[in-house]
Amino acid sequence: MTKDQTLTGRRLFTRRLFTRRHLLTGTAALLGAAGTAGTAALLVGDGAPGPAPARALAPAAGPPGRPALRPSAYRLEPIAGYGPRTRRRTLVRAGVRREPYLRVDGRGRSMVLTFDDGPDPRFTPDILRILRRHDVRAMFFVCGEMAVQHQDLLREMADDGHAVGNHTWSHPLLTTLPRSRVHTEMARTSEIIEKAYGEPPLWFRAPYGAWNRAAFRFGAELGMEPLGWTVDTLDWRRPGAHSIAERVADGAGPGVVVLSHDAGGDRSQSVAALRDYLPELLDSGYRITVPQRQYV
Repeated sequence: MTKDQTLTGRRLFTRRLFTRRHLLTGTAALLGAAGTAGTAALLVGDGAPGPAPARALAPAAGPPGRPALRPSAYRLEPIAGYGPRTRRRTLVRAGVRREPYLRVDGRGRSMVLTFDDGPDPRFTPDILRILRRHDVRAMFFVCGEMAVQHQDLLREMADDGHAVGNHTWSHPLLTTLPRSRVHTEMARTSEIIEKAYGEPPLWFRAPYGAWNRAAFRFGAELGMEPLGWTVDTLDWRRPGAHSIAERVADGAGPGVVVLSHDAGGDRSQSVAALRDYLPELLDSGYRITVPQRQYV
């Protein structure tokens, strides 16, 4: 790609985002309300089945982090130590749900970036560096067989205040497995996350988005809420960094959860796309954050 083509692509991306910005103010409430219907449930973690009233977003709980970069008007507030030693509140128990949450509270201009299948030392460190450069936090749904080999990357995620979720041990299609195997896939992964990250995961995502009753039940028993996504970047198809960034721009909106990958194949395009679209989202007024479960 030539320099002129790259500049043209960035201008189109920015124009698309700023065009959407004029629509977002009037549609934010509608998006939040739409999240209460069907599978587009609001992410609140109230411990009750089905959709629930909206809750405010906040930085994720995680082990005490390193000093944060100076925040701007669109960045998160500095990390202030959310480790298990400093948290004295009681987490509301996860309920056995019938469907995953697909978006977060539509109020404001908050979005969530999620990365599946890692950690992978070829691509995850670059993603972490990009996020750190812009002082934002994301969610990483890790596979146990990858996490056990790269526990240092989970500790780095904890240091930076990212949320780490459970994506099973070996990324199987859960709907084809016996219940005992589903439980093992989830429980083993929670154990390795707690060992490396410093606390057990609070969120779970089924591989391929294939949920069943066993996944919802065992997730709740292990203290996790199910999280799907609103926008699929389809980066696993390797359509090109520009196409990945375009999908994010087209789907950007209050409460959106974006699905990308940091492992499972060559994810260099995912890294390149993040490097392009993240500053554009921030400059367009979006707040990239992670959801927090409800406490009492």
